[in-house]
Amino acid sequence: MARIPYVLVDAFASAPGAGNRVAIVLDARGMAPEEMARVAAHLGEPETAFLTERQGTAFGVRFFTPSGEVEFSGHAALALGLTLVRLGLAPEGTTRLYLHTPTEALPVEVIYEEGEPKKAWVRGPSPRFRDLPPFALLKEALEALGTNERYLHRGLPYGIAFTGLWSLFVPLVTPGVVDALEPEMPALQEVSRKLEVATVHAYAPMGPRSFYARDFAPLLGIPEDPVTGSANAALGALLARSGVVPRREGEVRLTIYQGHRLGNPGVVEVLVEYSPTGLPYAVKIGGEAIIVASGEL
Repeated sequence: MARIPYVLVDAFASAPGAGNRVAIVLDARGMAPEEMARVAAHLGEPETAFLTERQGTAFGVRFFTPSGEVEFSGHAALALGLTLVRLGLAPEGTTRLYLHTPTEALPVEVIYEEGEPKKAWVRGPSPRFRDLPPFALLKEALEALGTNERYLHRGLPYGIAFTGLWSLFVPLVTPGVVDALEPEMPALQEVSRKLEVATVHAYAPMGPRSFYARDFAPLLGIPEDPVTGSANAALGALLARSGVVPRREGEVRLTIYQGHRLGNPGVVEVLVEYSPTGLPYAVKIGGEAIIVASGEL
């Protein structure tokens, strides 16, 4: 039986043990989705990316959590982009490559420092928004998180947004309140099901353009995701649409800190671009990633 090579990569991190770990299966050509699901469950990481095709700077990819396939994984896409260049699977000196998912092509920009690939920017799916959920359901989400409406930040937006996964965003008054959350997972799973969201993303301000966040995804089999690409991209879009973050020259740049409560500190850079009508139409997430291990199945 052919061996299946894979690497483990810490995304949104510059040192091993930080950020969010992703498994990358380097050759999934001919692998059926059912087999990918089994491999992802065996590897046991929050996300597994499967490289299904390779041609020049275009690569086929599918993303799986322990509970099944997802349309987009921001940290896995970023880790994959840098890994393809570092392992020589992309042409030498590549500065832009494309990840083709079953639904769209995601451009990845690779940034070099002193000739070495240092950082990547991934453009995720276009942001989408839903109507505000009933306040009663927001209160239910707050209670499931282990807090209440007294700690809700009234100057920041709450709501449901999408850049690959639908998430509920819950603004809280300080990072300390976010860190103190101790969710009741069955209750959070139930409210996630009611709202039809994949994750519940609690966040708080640290400065005019910086925020602290935690992300809970019990429906995906992930009680808490260390550092989240897609949800932070959607958070950037939600903040940009609400107008509460300063806007410069048709774009907004934000920094999101996440993972500190779990001992996996990570940094996600978010760039939101506006259309001529003034609405956010594109979101990019950026950061570093480091290969920490390799193996075969």
